[in-house]
Amino acid sequence: MSKEKTDLSKILSVSGYSGLYNYLAQSRTGAIAQSLSTGARVNFPARGKITTLEDISIYTDEGEMKLREVFTALHKTLGEADAPTAKDDQQTIVALFEKAVPGYDRDRFYVSHMKKVVGWYNELKHFASLEFADNEAETADTSAKAAPEAPAAEAAAPAKAKPAAKSQAKSQAATASKPRKSAATVKK
Repeated sequence: MSKEKTDLSKILSVSGYSGLYNYLAQSRTGAIAQSLSTGARVNFPARGKITTLEDISIYTDEGEMKLREVFTALHKTLGEADAPTAKDDQQTIVALFEKAVPGYDRDRFYVSHMKKVVGWYNELKHFASLEFADNEAETADTSAKAAPEAPAAEAAAPAKAKPAAKSQAKSQAATASKPRKSAATVKK
């Protein structure tokens, strides 16, 4: 059981597949991820709908609430107990959300959504951690460090493209200067 902070930007939900997956690497045809519950590695095709938990929000009366905040509110409400499962009574799940996130939008956040969220909550609780890495601070640090290097990288890219263009032009010129045998010369 890992007690490291969970990076929700690397935890994936994939349409058509049950459970959550930890992103490992990009493959030629999509993304390679590892199931949180079984540890099995899967190559998801790029055409599939892959969503990070960091990008998911729920509708509230005030706007939207990030899933990270929802998980934190559920954890404060439940303590160390598990959330109800998707097979539990519908009223139990709704009562939990009314207590944990009282301002959720009852017209746009359905029980089916609640079932997904409690399922994800339980999976993270058992196979990862409910303490989350702070991606916003890391992203700001990374972009601030990368900013001075970006112009140098952009300047180097066109320089690399020019020799390729020259070699392509040379090969075209060499091909054009060679005499081609026409069908008439081959028949002699």
